[in-house]
Amino acid sequence: MFPETAPCVKAAASLFSQTVFLRELRRLSCTWSSQSPAGPETLRCQERVEIPGLERITYAERMHYVPGLAKPVFPDWERDYKDPRYYWSPPVHEMPLYKEKPCYVFNQRTSVLEGVRQALWLTKTKLISGLPPHLISVAENPANQIPDQDERVQNAIKHARFWDTTEERPRKEKYSNTLLINLIHLCATLQSSHPAIGRRILAEKYSLAATWKRGEDLFQIRGQNSLLHNCMDPLPAVSGSQEVADTADHVLETFYPVSPTIDLQKVHVYKEEVNSTGFRADYPYPHAHTLYFLEGADARCKLHPEPFRANMLMFTFGNALARAHKLYGPQRVLDSPVTVQAVGTNGRIFQFLVFQLNTTDLSGDDGIKNQVWLDEDVELYDFAKVRPLIKKKQVKVPAGLAGYKPETFKKFLALYLHGAV
Repeated sequence: MFPETAPCVKAAASLFSQTVFLRELRRLSCTWSSQSPAGPETLRCQERVEIPGLERITYAERMHYVPGLAKPVFPDWERDYKDPRYYWSPPVHEMPLYKEKPCYVFNQRTSVLEGVRQALWLTKTKLISGLPPHLISVAENPANQIPDQDERVQNAIKHARFWDTTEERPRKEKYSNTLLINLIHLCATLQSSHPAIGRRILAEKYSLAATWKRGEDLFQIRGQNSLLHNCMDPLPAVSGSQEVADTADHVLETFYPVSPTIDLQKVHVYKEEVNSTGFRADYPYPHAHTLYFLEGADARCKLHPEPFRANMLMFTFGNALARAHKLYGPQRVLDSPVTVQAVGTNGRIFQFLVFQLNTTDLSGDDGIKNQVWLDEDVELYDFAKVRPLIKKKQVKVPAGLAGYKPETFKKFLALYLHGAV
């Protein structure tokens, strides 16, 4: 009927067949890869197939989009300078530090399932409930107490809970940090009667690294804890040589069928022998004295009390182990144990811990064990209310500070004065 349109129909049919052929060729050049790290449904395109005489017509020369023309493929642009913002790391198995044997890493955000029990097994440690009696007796001596001690401690609590804010009530992260700093400064007022306090310094945001083997597995502690009290002189040993020898009869508690490595980060890229206290070799305050932990310091990782105490134990052990490797080397029973303390708080409840590293041979369950003294969930006061708590027209809790417990601060002071008396 319209013979003059026949050549146009033939050309359109030919163009359509070529388009279908190119589309089918492109589909065949892409395969479904079941070995992709992202999953079995990830589409991975192989190298593009180019057939002479079937080159795709693109809009590259026109330098703008043209309907009907194919999208050009340009080579990847490579910078002639190093920009860390656009760095593409190589695959894990191609990195220089890659190892077939995994390493289990404990960091400041690790929340272990079994809490203190799991930390005791990982560090080969014997748990002793309560603080050593001779440490508590230090703070009971009137010569070691602060003038008007109870009144000044209560003022420090009121400053943290009521006076150090313009808000209706301060946040826990704020008042817990303020209270901890206030108590440390209050203990530092005894420097005139105890000159050894002047041989200490506070450090923040130092990076710790410690490595040990437990059985067939390799473990590392890496990360930053809150605040560290360093000193020029090491802390004395808490228990004597006979008590250390008696730890060989202690049997470590297991929590089968839970794996000891549960909740620990499993990595394949690491350095095997990493032991660093976070300070240079010529640092004048090389010995760790007390670690201070805040329960709500990291808003992105809030630990429950049991994992929080395990975190305290692990980082106290890590500081002691890194120092022992610097002094004595690995795999041996220490002639002079390394002692490190820790204090944790959420602004009202305190955790007190004293750790003594007796051995760095942690591979087996037999032999000498390390020791830890733990006094947990010790309240400094009952309530600190900006407004009174009223129920059924009766004042249940009055406004202000209520239920102050002076024994808690004495424990805090005893750990602070340890090594200075």
